[in-house]
Amino acid sequence: GKILEKLGICSDLSLLRLLLDGLPPWRDSKLLIKDLKVDEVPLRIYQPKWPPTGKRRGILYFHGGAGTFGSIRAFERICRYIAKKCNSVVVSVGYRLAPEHPYPGQYFDCLNATLYFMRNLEEYHVDPALIIISGDSCGANFATVICQILLNKRDLPKVRAQVLLYPGLQGLDFHLPSYQQNASVPILFRKLVIYFCFRYLNKEPSVLEDVLQNCHVPESMKRKYKKWISADIIPDEFKIRGYVPQKSTLYKPEVHEAIKEILSTTFSPLLAEDSIICQLPESYIVTCEFDVLRDDGLLYKKRLEDNGVQVTWYHSESGFHGILAFFGYGIFSFLSGKKIMDSTVNFINSL
Repeated sequence: GKILEKLGICSDLSLLRLLLDGLPPWRDSKLLIKDLKVDEVPLRIYQPKWPPTGKRRGILYFHGGAGTFGSIRAFERICRYIAKKCNSVVVSVGYRLAPEHPYPGQYFDCLNATLYFMRNLEEYHVDPALIIISGDSCGANFATVICQILLNKRDLPKVRAQVLLYPGLQGLDFHLPSYQQNASVPILFRKLVIYFCFRYLNKEPSVLEDVLQNCHVPESMKRKYKKWISADIIPDEFKIRGYVPQKSTLYKPEVHEAIKEILSTTFSPLLAEDSIICQLPESYIVTCEFDVLRDDGLLYKKRLEDNGVQVTWYHSESGFHGILAFFGYGIFSFLSGKKIMDSTVNFINSL
């Protein structure tokens, strides 16, 4: 991608979008699939064709892709699987991508899609007591933020559960054990996380190395959030593969100014106050061992539990970040991905 960009053929992002857009699956005789737009945002709605015996669950799904790539089509197989296995109405949200659609527009797209669905549940024969908000990777970040925003919407149904598949939830500490252990593990390298942050925010990654060293975080902020984001909180069994505590780094105001957005509670919902966290719905969190974002999920799990929120946690011992992008592709898919999906389905069916 970088070579093609330098040759002036296409941008690395264009190539990435093309490669990761997925292949369209065969028609599914068991599902009614409908496309529509809400405030210019594409939605794809999956409904089982068989008559409902009662009102169904309603599941919103926000796909991954660092806010800059990914699509409804790329995650079609996941949504179809959940719709059938959970006898549910699944709404896949094609939020508009950065940098063409600037941050934080992705959150507004996801919120508007959620509001549309919640206000039209009767049309889809959905039980208002069984709304689930879900996503993978950055889509899980969006799901987390939307759940927090909806706490103030008293005129809407209460969210029953949030389903977060290997979520990225904070931009404060890039030296957590999982970042060190999996720095060079495909498909999401440690440097790529920061690079995508810059692309998402439409900024030049000139201070990327400084951000990798956490030079963007003021000392006062490090002290304030140490109780929530720290390697000390990560269970010891997740440090066995090697972890070296980071030496204190010098705060650089110019680096903070360049990328300060990643320290907001919108970008980093793990920084939300306890008064918000304690109101959140029952949660299901998936973490993968070979994933730089693993510890984000572990830290959020602890925060939720400490605030009295019921959490079901599934840890994939051999999983890696983005494993579900291969789900449903036959010999190219992974057994660990199938296990994640089956565990997710079991959780949803238990509600």
